[in-house]
Amino acid sequence: MPKKTKRKKFEVKDGETIDECLKRIDEEGYVPVRRMEKPVFEEVRKNGKTEKIPIKQQILFETKLK
Repeated sequence: MPKKTKRKKFEVKDGETIDECLKRIDEEGYVPVRRMEKPVFEEVRKNGKTEKIPIKQQILFETKLK
């Protein structure tokens, strides 16, 4: 069995609810200590300029071993 690290980051996957992600965290033996949200951008060229448009929020949980 591989050794578990003390801290690990989990990302809420596309099509997964936050509750499902929290259940997955618990099943792997971790407990969330911090929630982070990061915007995900898409680069679009308009009128010769490149613009970054936010397309979704990426939700990450920082965890530690139980």
